[in-house]
Amino acid sequence: MSAKKTAGSTLKITLTKSLIGRNKGHVATANSLGLRKIGQTVEQPKNDATIGKINKISYLVSVEE
Repeated sequence: MSAKKTAGSTLKITLTKSLIGRNKGHVATANSLGLRKIGQTVEQPKNDATIGKINKISYLVSVEE
């Protein structure tokens, strides 16, 4: 089974606030998305796991489709 990639199937996630002094779980979640520095942007697939991570640290990131 292979999933077809369509336009808009990725999310651009940007770290907008510092991770210093944050809950360890929130820092780990940001790191698992590939975010380590303020202003860093990564592209992640739009799926339930990624959306759950974004919801957990929504106060630290901005998201574009």
